Amino acid sequence: MPELADLPTVNATLNAISAVLLVIGFGLIRRRRIAAHRAVMIAAFSCSVLFLISYLTYHFQVGSVRFQGTGGVRTLYFTILLTHTVLAAAVPFLAVITLVRALRQRFDRHRAIARWTLPIWLYVSVTGVAVYWMLYRMEL
Repeated sequence: MPELADLPTVNATLNAISAVLLVIGFGLIRRRRIAAHRAVMIAAFSCSVLFLISYLTYHFQVGSVRFQGTGGVRTLYFTILLTHTVLAAAVPFLAVITLVRALRQRFDRHRAIARWTLPIWLYVSVTGVAVYWMLYRMEL
């Protein structure tokens, strides 16, 4: 079981894994490998659910963490954080709707929303790693 201090790294890892799985899942569906696509996308969804549980656990106990950078890097951090946060609020709803439509075999409706869900979810996963790096790993 990870310690509380380890959860930001766990969260970033889960975000990174989700991003990789999303790209793999996209590649699989483009090659019409539907069963493999389904398995990879369920894995991506599972990683994101684990991320959300870990993220909420950490922040309920620690609260928010202040960014220590100044100047241009501070502006960059808050720009990334703002877009990440706004879009992250939509991802759980988009991902669930997209997944449910696929599981119900409503593939026309699944494709229609997946065209929005994938880029938003991928952006949130990648910027989640960037926010982690800037907040916890970047030398200031």
